[in-house]
Amino acid sequence: MLLQGIFPAATTPFYPDGRLYIKKLEHNVDRYSKTPISGLVILGSTGEAVMLSDEEQRQVLKTSAEVASDEKVLIAGTGQESAVQTLALTAYAAQLGYDVALVRTPSYYRPQMKLKPESLLAHYRFVADRSPLPVLLYSVPPFTAYDLPTEMVAELAGHPNIIGIKESSGNVEKIAAMRAATKHVKRTANVTEIFNAVTARMLSGAADNVAANGGMISAEVLGATASASKSTIAVATRPKFKMRTKEVGFQILAGAAQSLLPSLEAGASGAVLAFGACAPTACFEIYTAWKEGDKELAELKQQRVSTGAKRIAGELGVPGTKYVMDLNGYYGGPARLPFLPLTAAEKSEIEQLTADIKN
Repeated sequence: MLLQGIFPAATTPFYPDGRLYIKKLEHNVDRYSKTPISGLVILGSTGEAVMLSDEEQRQVLKTSAEVASDEKVLIAGTGQESAVQTLALTAYAAQLGYDVALVRTPSYYRPQMKLKPESLLAHYRFVADRSPLPVLLYSVPPFTAYDLPTEMVAELAGHPNIIGIKESSGNVEKIAAMRAATKHVKRTANVTEIFNAVTARMLSGAADNVAANGGMISAEVLGATASASKSTIAVATRPKFKMRTKEVGFQILAGAAQSLLPSLEAGASGAVLAFGACAPTACFEIYTAWKEGDKELAELKQQRVSTGAKRIAGELGVPGTKYVMDLNGYYGGPARLPFLPLTAAEKSEIEQLTADIKN
């Protein structure tokens, strides 16, 4: 799977009483689908995944997959504290048509993980061996207090079903070190004629019928009459798109918008961003300017978001991010306890920081 570009880390909407607000989730995912982002991360840290019950996590995954545009890569946050639980949620995400499983480092028994790092190696290998989806490692030391070592990342990069990492330490030097340590990894990904990712949902549905009929699509799928659908009539159909392959290495996604440009320059292929949930276009403009080689413009776009991203996503966290979503036409709403509502002073500060960042 090609992982390039900007992937907002979607939030999970709630009613004031804490219940899931599914209609607002649909609204947000639909709006993201109309932006130039590459895809979405559902149930990441910004999605308050650890605050949700198993049933709620499944409901959020299902709704998001139903609404998202087929062309957007869907990454499911399926990491749990045990490998067995992780695989169960990953299998469910695969059934829904997700493309990648984002698996965070288990952290509850952190002292033992640090004492015996081979425990994490075993965990990730066990999951990757059995996962129906390609695995994206997720190192998020601000929350887990465990920084996945570069040496361990390099070792895991050799597994054929581990395709990359979301590196959320904010350490640009570490991204450069991981790129150097994994440069020997060579893989290919299916892409469209214009080198965009080919998602599972793009290949599903009628495409399954085409394959089953030797390149033909049945009259039933085309909506023929009941009598015709019972016949063996089949008609030729053109594929919706042509595929080619692109060589990709071990793909590194940065996790901090305030250091997006230096992360890209250090070897990241894209980013999964909490600030992307409230300002996806502003983050995409940094990526596009960098990709087109316009360093001056990229630096200008980076400066525009750096202070706000650091303060809002990095320090005020989910409540701050959700408030900017409310300002920018998405639904943010409240976060669940133990998050507290923002104060009036914090809201005023956020409004000033994002006055020229509209999406």
